[in-house]
Amino acid sequence: MKRIFLVRHCAAAGQQPDAPLSEEGVRQSKKMAELLRKFDVEYIVSSPYKRAIESVRPLSEITGVDTAIDHRLRERVLSSKPLDDWMDCLKKSFEDLDMKYEGGESSREAMSRGIQVIEDSIARPEQSIVVASHGGLLSLMIKHFNPNFGFQEWRQLTNPDVFLLKWEDSGLPSVERLVSD
Repeated sequence: MKRIFLVRHCAAAGQQPDAPLSEEGVRQSKKMAELLRKFDVEYIVSSPYKRAIESVRPLSEITGVDTAIDHRLRERVLSSKPLDDWMDCLKKSFEDLDMKYEGGESSREAMSRGIQVIEDSIARPEQSIVVASHGGLLSLMIKHFNPNFGFQEWRQLTNPDVFLLKWEDSGLPSVERLVSD
């Protein structure tokens, strides 16, 4: 049975690509590693952002599985310009997947690159895979499999957060939220 764990990074010291985990985030990453260790993880792939890589580093260390970097897992850019009403804009982007703000990518575009990583992971021989990314992209990946997952569910995400996609008999996976912190 193929299992893919979608991991939202742990608490970070900022939002920039090079922002490290906070002290709390480091503690969370160790706790998350213990949670995921029991699933015999065979492959780990992460966003290139430092906070995502550091979130799965303890898991990589205890399993001996190197972390592959995939730029398709980077955080979604809603707009290249500051948006005073960015929460409203984000909410609208969950309702209209093709809505696109200046210099940003639509939800459908972001979802597509995230799902490509999932499809590549499904094609891999490993059965237990961790995919580390960011809340916005992770939400869109989940929405692909569960159309009811939207803005309100995004707002309820935590740092970290872990969702399990599990394929059994049908073509679509079940989506289960695991508690990590």
